[in-house]
Amino acid sequence: MQNKPVKKIPERRCVGCNTTKPKHELIRVVRDPDGNVSIDFKGKKSGRGAYICPSVDCFKKAVKSRRLDNNLSVTIPPEIIEELTSVIQRGETLE
Repeated sequence: MQNKPVKKIPERRCVGCNTTKPKHELIRVVRDPDGNVSIDFKGKKSGRGAYICPSVDCFKKAVKSRRLDNNLSVTIPPEIIEELTSVIQRGETLE
């Protein structure tokens, strides 16, 4: 009888609270090669990504401390911050 290998669940670190969580529980913000910033709900867009918990407190920490900006090496546009705020308040996830 063979043991099936355990599938490893990918984990990422939240830029707001600095905790490691399964990737599917976090929201990915991506900067594409052209420098445009967007929310990546599927987790498949190419570019530099940063992950954040779907928590208002976490998001506020990340914005206030500019961790999101620093992680993506770009200033996050206000419209993306507003969109992220509404996504988090509505409770949307990557699924």
